[in-house]
Amino acid sequence: MKINVSLFIYAIAGSLFMQSCGQGGSADNKSKTSLDGFVTGTANFSADDSFSPIVNEELFVFQGIFRDAKPVINYKPETGVISDLLNDKTRVAILSRQLDTTELGVLKRRELYPDVNKFAIDAVALIVNEASNDTTISVSEIKRMLNGQSKTDKSIVFDNPNSSLVRYLKSLSGNQGFKQKNIYALSSNKEVIKYVSTHPNSIGITGFSWLNDPDKDYAEAVDKVKIMGVKDENNKTVPNEYFKPSQTTLVEKTYPLSRPLYIIDCTGRKGLGAGFASFLKSDRGQRIILKSGLLPDSLPQREINIVH
Repeated sequence: MKINVSLFIYAIAGSLFMQSCGQGGSADNKSKTSLDGFVTGTANFSADDSFSPIVNEELFVFQGIFRDAKPVINYKPETGVISDLLNDKTRVAILSRQLDTTELGVLKRRELYPDVNKFAIDAVALIVNEASNDTTISVSEIKRMLNGQSKTDKSIVFDNPNSSLVRYLKSLSGNQGFKQKNIYALSSNKEVIKYVSTHPNSIGITGFSWLNDPDKDYAEAVDKVKIMGVKDENNKTVPNEYFKPSQTTLVEKTYPLSRPLYIIDCTGRKGLGAGFASFLKSDRGQRIILKSGLLPDSLPQREINIVH
């Protein structure tokens, strides 16, 4: 169910009203108002650590506007986020996929019905050292490389084995286990970028969000890598052209490696999970995504004033 963004303002007003009504009431009233509200209180979220750069940006602005909102976001690999959700350690998750039938069945048995909202699209980027002569690759070459059918002597690195990126690569290649000696996982997207920046004979696979406006602790490494252009031979419109990830190529669907970002709220009420989801989907939240270099789920409108 998509959140109606106009509900955002209405629910904020309702939340503040309920908060004011709870002040000075009975013990029962105080216990009820201790629940997180639409833009108030504390709630635990679990988020895929692959997307911590954009989620942190959104959280910073959200908390700057709503000072009484204190979502606590625990970043974990995708498998850890799913585990938290299914074991009731959290009821709000940020993932790059929707829940499967088995996972939905577990939640349904607990009478939890997920409210799922897509808020952005990220690209999967292939990077090489700045000294490398390799600047392009095809989707079929990526698949052969991941399946050990390529004769490349390059090291191929990605983040940890339980990440959403590894799941994505397994789905892309049809290979459920990367056992080749030249393919291995590191600990994080940052480590992938740092590794490639110091190893000319390597290819790194990372989320595009980590390459835009990097933090100081790895910005120097980003400057020493370059992004490869990718060709999709099965694209009926441009089968022979190479494209790098960008908002334009994601909109036009010419860059072939992308994944959506979802916020999944299983609380069943208009609490902080719904409030943060509404903010992500709002014009302000979508503009933050646009500025980050990722593709917003809905492009914010621009107002142009014409002076006569």
